[in-house]
Amino acid sequence: MPCPLPPLGGAGCVWALFWFILVSDDPRSHPRISERERDYIITSIGKQGGSHGWSVPVGSMLRSVPLWSIVVAQVCSNWTYYTLLTCLPTYMDNILHFNIRESGLLSALPYLGGWFCSVLSGVVADCLLERKLLGVTAVRKIFTLTGLLLPGMFLVGESFVGCAGGLAVLCLTVSSSLSGTSAAGVFINQLDIAPRYAGMLLGITNTFGTIPGIVAPIVVGHLTKQRTMAEWRTVFCLSAAISAVGALVFTVFGTGEPQSWALQDTETDTRGDTETDAKEERRVR
Repeated sequence: MPCPLPPLGGAGCVWALFWFILVSDDPRSHPRISERERDYIITSIGKQGGSHGWSVPVGSMLRSVPLWSIVVAQVCSNWTYYTLLTCLPTYMDNILHFNIRESGLLSALPYLGGWFCSVLSGVVADCLLERKLLGVTAVRKIFTLTGLLLPGMFLVGESFVGCAGGLAVLCLTVSSSLSGTSAAGVFINQLDIAPRYAGMLLGITNTFGTIPGIVAPIVVGHLTKQRTMAEWRTVFCLSAAISAVGALVFTVFGTGEPQSWALQDTETDTRGDTETDAKEERRVR
């Protein structure tokens, strides 16, 4: 069987090459951006903090309940994601008895569905906001609930369908597909509560969010030593329960409103932006 690693590694190198060529630190310094797009980005999310000499409100961030609700929700959502990502082929082999070739193809179906739903949910969320049918907070919470609770329900269903291959694959595919809707919920919420620090907050929340990638496979290994359906039922129900906790925490404590510690000080920013703009113009010239 040919090794898939060289093509995947090569694809990553090609992607990195385009990244270094096309990406800039700031929209104002991008050589190919249109004036309209540049102004839209700056007026929509502001100029990012840190690199422009602004102090980072670390203490306020650590005390921010909405930020911690994002952390908890992402950790809970990623628990299910990493459980399936690392252990789904094993489940299909040991319980559903698919061969390696079938397992590889079927294991990809849930993630194709997740990709499609994540893109679709973003379009739907933007339509709701642009038409002012719902507020930002309501949109984020609705898509977070659908991206955590509904997948958990299908995982519970998966645990009780037994070895019925077709139905089992259907439950897994629907579960992972629906989890993609959280992309328009908690996974974009950093941009709502702190636009100028969104990149920094994304790094913080993603750092916590990768912890399940380490812990979940270990837990699954301990829970499935005998490779029985009853043990996998525990795995799926545990993932559903953790997802429910994340949905509950974000529903109670999450928000789509900008936080006071992330609001710009107009006078300070104006003076700093004037100096920065002058430097950027000299550098571009």
